[in-house]
Amino acid sequence: MLADSAYGSDTQFREGITELGLLYMMGVKSSVSVWEPGQGPLPKLAAGKGPGRPPKLLRRHEHHAPVSVKDLALALPAQTWKNVSWREGTRHKLRSRFAAVRVRAAHRDYKRSEPRPEEWLLIEWPREEKEPTKYWLSTLPARRKLRDLVRVAKHRWIVERDYEELKQELGLDHFEGRGWRGFHHHATLCIAAYGFLVAERSRFFPSARAGRLVLPLPKMLQDSVCHSALRSNSSGDR
Repeated sequence: MLADSAYGSDTQFREGITELGLLYMMGVKSSVSVWEPGQGPLPKLAAGKGPGRPPKLLRRHEHHAPVSVKDLALALPAQTWKNVSWREGTRHKLRSRFAAVRVRAAHRDYKRSEPRPEEWLLIEWPREEKEPTKYWLSTLPARRKLRDLVRVAKHRWIVERDYEELKQELGLDHFEGRGWRGFHHHATLCIAAYGFLVAERSRFFPSARAGRLVLPLPKMLQDSVCHSALRSNSSGDR
C-alpha cells in the first residue's frame, strides 16, 4: 500500500492497513514522532501491594521521550546517508541521498499497554538541500536493502501517473451518478480498459525489448474479447 503524507501521517490509518494484513510504504510529515533506533517507551510500572488496579500503560518522561522524524534525521551520522538511484529519467538516472533506520512509531503510545513493532523510517535528503525533504514509514521486512526501500517509495509516482491517465484518457472522473454501486461499475470498467491498454503497450514500449515482454490477459478478458470478435464477424462488421 502506497500513500502520501496526507494519509501516512494518520497513525490510525496505518494501523488499519496493518490489521488488513497489508504492508505499506507511506509518506509522513516531518513532525511525526518516533522512538530513536533501539529505544521505545518505558514499560508499565510493577504492580504495588496496595489496593487498586495494577498499572497497564506504557510510560515516558522528560529524559526519555520520542523525537520528530526531522530531528532524528538531522542527528544521524554522515555515514548513514547513501546515494541511491531508482530509475531512468528523461535525461539521466534519477538519484538522491537516502538513509533508513528501524524505529517505533510513538504517537500516543502512552495510552497503549504494548509498544508498537519496529518499522522502517526512510528519509531523503538531497545534497543541495539544507534539510531532509521527504520521510516515509514502512512495514516492509527488516531484511530489505536500502535500494529496495527507495524503489518502492518512488513507485508512487507511477501510481499517480496511471491515475492521471485513467482520468484523462479513459474518463475515470466522468462519473456523474449518486451511488457507490454505479461508481464501482464505472471504475471497474475503466480499470479493465486500462489493463488492456497496458498489456498492448507492453508489446511495443522500448523497455519491453522489442516485444519480448507480453503481459498475459486474464481468461475472463480473453473470453470477452473472443465473444466480441465473434459477434462482430457474425454481423458483417469489419
